[in-house]
Amino acid sequence: MNRPDDARTARPAPPMAGAPASGTVRLEGTAPASPDGLPSGPGARGSAADIPSPRSHGTGPDPLDDADPLRAGDAAAMETLLRAYVRETGTEVPETGQALLIGLPASRLTLLVPVRYRSATGWHRFGAPSLVTADGDDGDRLPADAALVAAALIRQTTLGRGVLPHHGGDAAARVLNSARRTATHIAHRRAEGEHGQGPTPFLDSEQALLLGHPFHPAPKSREEASEAELEAYSPELRGSFPLHWFAAHPDVVVGGSADGRSPAQLLRPLAAGLKVPDGMVAVPAHPWQAREVLARPEVAALVDAGLLRPLGAAGPAWYPTSSVRTVQRPDAEVMLKLSLGMRITNSRRNNLRSEMRLGVRATQLLAAGPGDWLRAEHPEFGILREFAWVSVGVEGPETGLETAIRDNPFRGGGNGAPEGLCVAGLLAERTGPGDGSPPQHRALLCEAIERAARAFGIPVAEASERWLARYLDVLVAPLIRLQARYGIALEPHHQNTLVALDTHGLPRAGWYRDSQGYYLAASRADDIERLLPGATDGVELVFDDAFVDERVAYYLGINNLLGLVGAFGALGLADEGHLLRVCRTALERLRTAEPAAKGLLDLLLDAPVLRCKGNYLTCVDGLDELVGDVHTQSVYIDLPNPLTEAQR
Repeated sequence: MNRPDDARTARPAPPMAGAPASGTVRLEGTAPASPDGLPSGPGARGSAADIPSPRSHGTGPDPLDDADPLRAGDAAAMETLLRAYVRETGTEVPETGQALLIGLPASRLTLLVPVRYRSATGWHRFGAPSLVTADGDDGDRLPADAALVAAALIRQTTLGRGVLPHHGGDAAARVLNSARRTATHIAHRRAEGEHGQGPTPFLDSEQALLLGHPFHPAPKSREEASEAELEAYSPELRGSFPLHWFAAHPDVVVGGSADGRSPAQLLRPLAAGLKVPDGMVAVPAHPWQAREVLARPEVAALVDAGLLRPLGAAGPAWYPTSSVRTVQRPDAEVMLKLSLGMRITNSRRNNLRSEMRLGVRATQLLAAGPGDWLRAEHPEFGILREFAWVSVGVEGPETGLETAIRDNPFRGGGNGAPEGLCVAGLLAERTGPGDGSPPQHRALLCEAIERAARAFGIPVAEASERWLARYLDVLVAPLIRLQARYGIALEPHHQNTLVALDTHGLPRAGWYRDSQGYYLAASRADDIERLLPGATDGVELVFDDAFVDERVAYYLGINNLLGLVGAFGALGLADEGHLLRVCRTALERLRTAEPAAKGLLDLLLDAPVLRCKGNYLTCVDGLDELVGDVHTQSVYIDLPNPLTEAQR
């Protein structure tokens, strides 16, 4: 959310006088010249560009399939950076097959970016950018890499927001770190061959995000860890590692659970076989975190006093999921959300005790009635509870040894149990095998849609619409109805939602996870207090109704639904306009059936703009999204709402 008391704006300043403007150009010919001689588009709407289009999206080979993993990783980094930049600056993207001209007067540069696919929801595909110079009548075009593109875009943004250029250096470094990490992921996955897969379907989807968040400038930046450490800690490299254990005196062990069990009781099965000194409690940690926290004064003091003893790595291997810090074992009854102070994208992933207490309270709240209602009305949908937590250190700030304990129903799909697949992993783009050719399926979703099309004997586009309609029933309707019935709202972005697919590839079940994303509408707080006395005491749970609707419109509307529509389009599966109409029809039906959801659904269906988190501007501003007031943790922008344009 933009901070109301500062001077920062969610838009960079307009171009300087005489500077090249952004627009569209023809790639065969000469773009109009600006007064300083640099090619320039004629404004927000430019001329068409004649780029030959193959049968699928694009203007020639996809840069993601480049045989050199470094170049493929560089291309992926530039594409997510540009996608976030044009969204958050309101830059209009021309039609598929044309080229976008981005004037960057702060650096006296102009970028020419081929548009491989123009998305109605912002999931554009871009080709390799070029730097346009003033030399020659037609203007020379020089290849532009991620280092140049990041530096130029971020410099333009920092100056436009009244900040000196060097303040953007950290953001630029993260873009390049992400590019290098992505290249490593691509090289590793190509070495597996086309039949490589994770230990279980659940883990395979968690390990599928090779390129990362499609609207983030540095989706795979992971600083402060060595290459060897990242090989073990990265889900994209199919890493695994044993937990690091500490022995803590019971007097300094804190935590709680929804059912009253102590931390020692909860952790005892996970520490089976570990030699724990008599009278001490075993407490787990991420191995990277275990080394880092020993330097914290509050932890060092516990060690010096003999109240905390490092025991080292022990036990079976755990697998990192898509969030990196949450780990899973197919044979364990729970997952563990470990604290991890490593900076990943925009944030250090240290667990906060306030968030973990909220997870326990949410578990208790669901058990007081809403959970039973949800199971009765939507037996195909569930919420993974973070029902307990543990840490070391009684008073003061977090010590870094905070761990949340989460349900783990996904153990390989045995006994007919559905196996949840991370939605972000389903949509994640794959690169080619390394010879410059495309992959057999660009994403796991493509395989599912192809399976559905074969099963029902229908075109891929029709199978896509059927898939989306089922997804709306299985996952979206329960979330909206839960908010309408109880005022309980969640943050269901793609990484926080999971679906199970039936034998035909269509959604059959859905889940939500993550205790950080709970909101209670203020108008329903009294109802919830009657249901569970003390439900709102000591936790940050109650928010103004309009704020709750705004956040759900972002997480469920923009990130999840519009993101899903955009992925279908960018993957070449279906027309986004048709899919938007499928969404609108389902949401209008819900608005009629659930009057209490009218505020949210009016916003999604009728508002000309929606508030959208700006990952690019948040990164440039150097904000940590997990620190501070929920209203000001991130920069938010106004995004045109494509659902208002969709007609039944």
